[in-house]
Amino acid sequence: MVNQLLVTKQTGPAGRICKKVMVAERKFPRREFYVAVMMERAFNGPVIIASSQGGVNIEEVAAENPEAIIYEPIDIKQGLTKELAKKVAQAIGVGAAHEGKTIQLLENMYKLFVQKDALLIEINPYAEDAMDGLDVSYDANSELCLLTLFRFKKIFNFHDIFVIFALDAKFRFDDSAEYRQKELFALRDWTQEDPKEVEAAKFDLNFIALDGTIGCMVNGAGLAMATMDIIKLYGGDPANFLDVGGGATAQAVKEAFKIITSDPKVLCILVNIFGGIMRCDVIAEGIIGAAKELNMQMPIVVRLQGTNVNEARELIRQSGLRIIPRHDLDEAANLAVHLAKIVELAREVKMDVSFEIPDHVK
Repeated sequence: MVNQLLVTKQTGPAGRICKKVMVAERKFPRREFYVAVMMERAFNGPVIIASSQGGVNIEEVAAENPEAIIYEPIDIKQGLTKELAKKVAQAIGVGAAHEGKTIQLLENMYKLFVQKDALLIEINPYAEDAMDGLDVSYDANSELCLLTLFRFKKIFNFHDIFVIFALDAKFRFDDSAEYRQKELFALRDWTQEDPKEVEAAKFDLNFIALDGTIGCMVNGAGLAMATMDIIKLYGGDPANFLDVGGGATAQAVKEAFKIITSDPKVLCILVNIFGGIMRCDVIAEGIIGAAKELNMQMPIVVRLQGTNVNEARELIRQSGLRIIPRHDLDEAANLAVHLAKIVELAREVKMDVSFEIPDHVK
């Protein structure tokens, strides 16, 4: 498996190169549960999610048997109380023998959740298995197994011959808390990340690759989401989510263009900047510098509004580059979608397209 391409639901169809393999003792769970603490918008805070149906994809359980999922919101001021933890343990049916351990587990999960700025701590499955040295999993009908159970029943309560433990776990942490969780984030394996996302992080750019053909460069996550929605509205597909933030330099903008254009699927680029904290002329300088340095041939549609927007538009006009300015976002998105389709058609018939911008458009 090592150094081989591994494709799972978690990796997506592209897969990931396997760098490490964990070897663990094989278990034969008698029962499997699901327990998690996560931040949930629907509850405006942390919530315990639990189910008696563990060991499978919890989303599938929620879709097929929603009543099997238990949701218990946690009061962020009060924290997780023992009463609430007990309620969850009883609701999923771990049994009296495992109730105390399950309460302690939930308390520890929430403590870790708060201390480490987690967004999700999930144990799936939380499994019940035979005690070490007592094998009741292989042949429950055999005389030997029944005799063993009978002998142990004289010493223990029947449920005591089973132990319960976390068989697998998943953690997700808040990226914004990296500054106070340095030790934790130092464990991050960058070899498992998208190289473009790794490069973007070096310049404080928030980049997520998507499957479309229109590259996007926007400032602010909300505006970026709105931009992608408008592209979809006009029949296009964004190739990425890229938020340059509020303090990007001309160099950071150049790097953003390098990352966008490294994707061969990108046919057109839409820049949508609202200059509040950020100055539009700085963005324009970065766009012009990137277009010259990368000798970009694909069309670039730029919509700028805000601080120093007139200076920015003048810089673009005087650059002589194939940068198409637009004042209205709807118009800019619609144009980007059409230009991407033109380039796509040209590629299909193996033709080059030269975009010349009339003077009255500049």
